[in-house]
Amino acid sequence: MKHKVLLPTDFSANAWNAIKYALELYKNKACDFYILNAFSVPTYLFDNLLVPEPGEEKYETAKQESEGQIAKLLDKITLQGLKKPKHNFFAISVYNSPLEAIKNTIEEKDIEIVIMGTKGQTNSRSIFYGSNAIYVMEKSRNCPVIVVPPGVLNIAPKEIVFTTSYKTHFKRRELNCLIELAKDNKASVRFLHVAIEEKLSQKQIDNKKLLEEYFEGIDFSFHSLSNTDLSMAINCFVESRGSDMVAFINKKHAFFGSVLTQPLVKEITFFSKKPILVMHDLRN
Repeated sequence: MKHKVLLPTDFSANAWNAIKYALELYKNKACDFYILNAFSVPTYLFDNLLVPEPGEEKYETAKQESEGQIAKLLDKITLQGLKKPKHNFFAISVYNSPLEAIKNTIEEKDIEIVIMGTKGQTNSRSIFYGSNAIYVMEKSRNCPVIVVPPGVLNIAPKEIVFTTSYKTHFKRRELNCLIELAKDNKASVRFLHVAIEEKLSQKQIDNKKLLEEYFEGIDFSFHSLSNTDLSMAINCFVESRGSDMVAFINKKHAFFGSVLTQPLVKEITFFSKKPILVMHDLRN
């Protein structure tokens, strides 16, 4: 069975780095990669009632530019030896906002995972995540997302840190992406609990046992930190171990509302250094 992987691009350096990361991550797997570019047309706004029609000069010019850039990108993949025998590539150029284009493509192509850069062409050093990346991480609730920061080497992860409070009853299907990534890359999984309670409740203990069951056959261990805030704890843990990826389940704004959308994000250095795998609580 082929994996279906969506690779959004605005042709920035960060987007290219995320594509290389994805190709390395799935180098031994049969994959259909969908390279998506959402193009715009000068003088038209996406929230405006006036929509450019196919055949109009500005529309056709923008579309040809988008298709040409994707063609060059595909040539670059081939020339650099990044295309593997089991890989197929499909180009998608669509007039839309990046956010809506990604959402629609996930549904239309039954995408299994999205892999994208954290920032686009603006690449502001003061912003760890662009609005597109945050939106996709929050809203693509039926599809896991990996966001890849600038400068990340194209090396498959060997240690993945999964942050959890143990308060949510885990479903195996919610964790399938992490389980498969760990198995395919022979990676270790470190469960990190940032404790605010003195001891685990019975519910938390039961959920912890579920993780032991789901990750049987994978090298894993449990870790706990206390008396510190979430962001600092994850940052210190990841940096001290040299971990390669951070993973968590997004419980519908619970994580992003308390961290990513607050000024505190500027202090979370791990967000600018490590790829993040965002899975979703499918009951929401």
